[in-house]
Amino acid sequence: MATIRKRGNSYQIRVSCGYDTSGNHVEQSMTWKPDKNMTEKQIQKELNRQAVMFEQACANGQVTTAVKFQDFAEQWFKEYAEIKLKTQTIRCYRWASKRTYKEIGHLRMDKITTRTIQRFVTHLTQEKRQNAKAEDATPLAPKTIKNCISFVSTVFDYAVKQQMITSNPCKNVTLPTIIQKEREVYTVEEIRQMLDLFETEKSEKRQYVLFFTMAIFTGLRRGELLGLEWKDFDFENHLVHVCRSSLWTKEKGMYTDTPKTKSSIRILKLPDGLIAELLEYKDWQESCKAELGDKWIETDRLFTKWNGEPMHNRSPYKFLEAFCKRHNMRFCNVHSFRHFNASAMILNGVDVKTVQTCLGHSAATTTMQIYLHSFQEAQARAMDSVADCIYGSYATDSNPDKKPA
Repeated sequence: MATIRKRGNSYQIRVSCGYDTSGNHVEQSMTWKPDKNMTEKQIQKELNRQAVMFEQACANGQVTTAVKFQDFAEQWFKEYAEIKLKTQTIRCYRWASKRTYKEIGHLRMDKITTRTIQRFVTHLTQEKRQNAKAEDATPLAPKTIKNCISFVSTVFDYAVKQQMITSNPCKNVTLPTIIQKEREVYTVEEIRQMLDLFETEKSEKRQYVLFFTMAIFTGLRRGELLGLEWKDFDFENHLVHVCRSSLWTKEKGMYTDTPKTKSSIRILKLPDGLIAELLEYKDWQESCKAELGDKWIETDRLFTKWNGEPMHNRSPYKFLEAFCKRHNMRFCNVHSFRHFNASAMILNGVDVKTVQTCLGHSAATTTMQIYLHSFQEAQARAMDSVADCIYGSYATDSNPDKKPA
């Protein structure tokens, strides 16, 4: 039976939940605050309804006992994260958990409110980055704060799904705005120059030349490129099946996983020139195998170390950095080739749904958000084409100086 006690403008509802394994009496409580426009009769009716609902929830185990957030989060890592989530995501949440446990890890799940989480956000905005000198210390990036709250919210979502609590306190929290930095992307002229210079690098760095040539023409992520195997190609129809990623973490070393999202498992059409490059590279790799004999470790991977083992994820970055330095070129990171590929498609009139499919994004909205600037530029060009259509020929006829009003 629930007991009700008025506390100022609100009511406390308490329910007995029996005894725990140590013989201690366990109670659950909740606070309900009536709307200021409710009549006394309406308050009593709704209060009784809230009490019955809360009592039923306790009886059905839908309200958590006095479990602390850190204890439950560690259960979540074992019961859900390690089974469902990718290694990189778990790694990100583990980093977030360090700050989170320090701030709210000691609090009971049923005592953490939206206000508690909002105060946590405020604290994070005032915190300085770790491992930075005192004079150079800068506040945490909004993205880091968002990752921390994402971790907390995911844990609470799991608790709701397990019927331990009735709602997620993170739902109405206000987060700092993430300011998108302008991405560094190679221009068409730089890409053409790079492709020309690759010809001078083929004799000694053939695997890297093909890696970045494929990055330019396919827009694949680094891990997807490194995960490619020869059985993924249909040379007759010029197709490649993207179905795995090759990744590395300090804890696991090199490992193979599925691509980032379900939509990332896709089939792409390859241009004729790239198919010719692949076949030439395949012959070169076969000659390397023959020279090494038993020392070659067969993995079927395109991009390997000298002995056939999968290439390390850091290796393409190191090559690109040295390549740009040798040829006095501007250096952008490996992922910039994916941005170039996407921008090239958009500026050449490819629709957003096709771009999304080629890039392996889970939704078209993701593509629009990431490449908004490119879509805006493409739209501006489209408007210019209308003006060219209307005025272009007219301006070159008998009135060459005629301009539109």
